[in-house]
Amino acid sequence: MRGLEGLAVSYGLMGPLEKRIEILPKAPGVYLLINKKGTIIYVGKAKNLRNRVKSYLQHYASFPAKVHSMISQISDLEHIVTNTEKEALILESTLIKRHRPRYNVNLKDDKNYPYLKLTTQEQFPRLSLVRRVEKDKSLYFGPFASAQAVRETMRVIHQNFLLRKCQTKNFQFRQRPCLNYQMGQCPAPCFKLIDAERYRAVVKEVELFLKGRSQELIKMLGERMEESSNQLDFEMAAKVRDRITSLKKTLEKQKAVLLDFTDRDVISFHRQDSNMVVVVLFIRNGKVIGSKDFTLKKIEVPDEEVISSFVNQFYREDKLIPREILIPVTLEDQNVIQDSLRDRKGEKVDLITPQRGEKAKLIEMARLNVESVFKAEQSKLEDADKIAEELKERLHLNTKPLKIECYDISNLGGQLAVGSMVYFKDGEPLKNNYRRFRIRTVEGSDDCAMLYEVLKRRFCKGEEDVPFPDLIVVDGGKGQLNVAVKVIQELGFKPIDIIALAKGSGGRRRKADGSPKTPERIFLPQRKNPLILPYWSTALLLLEKIRNESHRFALTYHKKIRYKKDFHSTLENIPGVGEKICNSLLRHFGSVDEIREASLAELCQVPHLKQSVAKAIYNFFRDK
Repeated sequence: MRGLEGLAVSYGLMGPLEKRIEILPKAPGVYLLINKKGTIIYVGKAKNLRNRVKSYLQHYASFPAKVHSMISQISDLEHIVTNTEKEALILESTLIKRHRPRYNVNLKDDKNYPYLKLTTQEQFPRLSLVRRVEKDKSLYFGPFASAQAVRETMRVIHQNFLLRKCQTKNFQFRQRPCLNYQMGQCPAPCFKLIDAERYRAVVKEVELFLKGRSQELIKMLGERMEESSNQLDFEMAAKVRDRITSLKKTLEKQKAVLLDFTDRDVISFHRQDSNMVVVVLFIRNGKVIGSKDFTLKKIEVPDEEVISSFVNQFYREDKLIPREILIPVTLEDQNVIQDSLRDRKGEKVDLITPQRGEKAKLIEMARLNVESVFKAEQSKLEDADKIAEELKERLHLNTKPLKIECYDISNLGGQLAVGSMVYFKDGEPLKNNYRRFRIRTVEGSDDCAMLYEVLKRRFCKGEEDVPFPDLIVVDGGKGQLNVAVKVIQELGFKPIDIIALAKGSGGRRRKADGSPKTPERIFLPQRKNPLILPYWSTALLLLEKIRNESHRFALTYHKKIRYKKDFHSTLENIPGVGEKICNSLLRHFGSVDEIREASLAELCQVPHLKQSVAKAIYNFFRDK
């Protein structure tokens, strides 16, 4: 095996960098590998910094070919020493989120999953959908794979158990029972129409249902039905009977995979070359409640390092960490990650690699799921490639349009004009690359001038903001097309394919064969007549999907700023007055006119209103 010096010469690491590697401390910490452009390409952790960084060169021959490209790009390195391996683990995760290095595993889907929150610390608890887990003594249930699954669970609960639905701030200041009470869907604790003890009994039933203790719940309801029947309260007994029947139907759909009722997540992966899919199965109270898959591309590090980084990033502080996490491979830093998870959860967490038994079967079940997801992803990519090839041929484009941007303008008579940009890659939206624009320089209804401003602002930022597309689509006709071509030429960029898509009649007034009477028209540069694709063309369907998404995005933004303008209160123009203070003032005085006429002493009587803010309100109306 070649020594450090020989490899350092081969890869340009001689000189100051070689010396820096030699003097690295033998302590835990984080190291950052940097390329010639000064970009951080990899962030790693180690319990011995010097040995870890040296290993990239000393064991170069044993590394897989995909790691070689990363090593060959190293031009500089930095390091941060920590007190413990656990601190290095946390710091590594923070730096990956901040710098998003090319060769690190970086979870693109960084959203929080929905949970159900039962506010048991309140006198009259309520159930709500949340996306962050807080240390507030409430009970959290989940995560759920989709918001739809959460809402369906909430629907079943509110259908079978009478809990209040109104938010706490509204609950405290209600002047009469809400509409839910009138419809028989709320016991109205806000007006003490149910005492705290009876309400707590309902909360206990909801808790049992969400914890999966179904038999205990049904037994409890059965005893209540019998008690009501013995007291000759047959109407209540019938209601409880119907609730038991409804719950049994719901519980029949849930399949138990283990009978120990432990909360656990099961992680598995499938890898092909540098593409990988990771699946997490969520098991709560012994039942599978959902799953989530993550597609990771251009992975250049070993499987064990991918899973280690995935677990560290996935289970953040605001996530509900289960009692057990099953993983398919043994990790070098498994004990360190396990200790870190225990600190985040505040109680015991086991990170296990099962080899046999029921838990190994769960890993196998997750593996079958991830293989299915991987095949579906590959099929989707192949379909996207075929559609891109069809677009290139039919529209006579220079390149295959795998990355497409689309622009649209939305305004109301030239007022509150906005522009939108949506970004699709491989036929799927990349919402992190979406951009919206408030029109600044154009007066009146001039869509072409507005589009010129939007395109100029987008492309002046360069590729550092969003990578340039293979194809630009503008919503409109020949005029919008010419504007887009003019912007690209003025900025001196290399040619980018540009088309304009003019909307047809779509689903309205179709012919006997199903085709629209007014088809979609595609305008191309240096072509007089528009191109019309068959209405069944998959290429046209993709363009329509992208154009409709840009229209939706622009319209949503336009409605948002129009709502702000129409419902903006004069009070919010006063420094220090926000929504909460505005509501308090209106609740206290009744109207803006009364606030305007109020004296400083009367303003100071508003609850929780600081004297300095009261003076600002008083002076604001006097200056007016």
